Amino acid sequence: MTTPLVDPALTDPETVLGALDFAGVAVFAATGALAAAREKHDLVTFAFFAAITGVGGGTLRDLLIGVPVFWVQDWRYIAVCLAAAVAVWLLGARPWRFRLLLWLDALGLGAYGVMGAAKAEAAGVAPLICIVMGALTACFGGVVRDLLAGQPSILLRREITVSAALLAATLYVVMRAFDLPPWPSAIAAATAGFGLRAGALAWGWSLPSFPGRPN
Repeated sequence: MTTPLVDPALTDPETVLGALDFAGVAVFAATGALAAAREKHDLVTFAFFAAITGVGGGTLRDLLIGVPVFWVQDWRYIAVCLAAAVAVWLLGARPWRFRLLLWLDALGLGAYGVMGAAKAEAAGVAPLICIVMGALTACFGGVVRDLLAGQPSILLRREITVSAALLAATLYVVMRAFDLPPWPSAIAAATAGFGLRAGALAWGWSLPSFPGRPN
């Protein structure tokens, strides 16, 4: 019996889903805690912001595609959110922490855009709806976070945010349609989504607005 050159777990879609899910939850939970830090809330509110941001998008996705809600089935997701909240609390009042929020959000948009599309694909959802689920998974938690923090929603900003999640989800779905392996597809798509958002942060990229001025 020959030993495989590559560990089968590394090409198993379920392994890819799990890794992306925990990574996305951790990153978005940290952005939620950082939003609480900006408003100078207490540790309990840090934990609440972290949890609602970390699992919010995935919760709505699971309800819409009719699968068990992921964090109800596995307590580790909430534990990751709480750990992120404590880590941000211990970080203290560093001058660069709010800039960090923007870059963590960019990472989350790429990773969770892929994750949402991948989970929808695994549930047998049509490709176009997989892309929609990817964008929803990546953005809904941030929408809730901004509303709770009294900040303008990411949906109302002209800067590129949702587009980055859409790009990541679309690339993943297209590459998987061509039977490319899950890990390379996930990494390439998440990197592209992050790169688009990073370009918006670094150089002010934005989509063109509707022409003309309101009366």
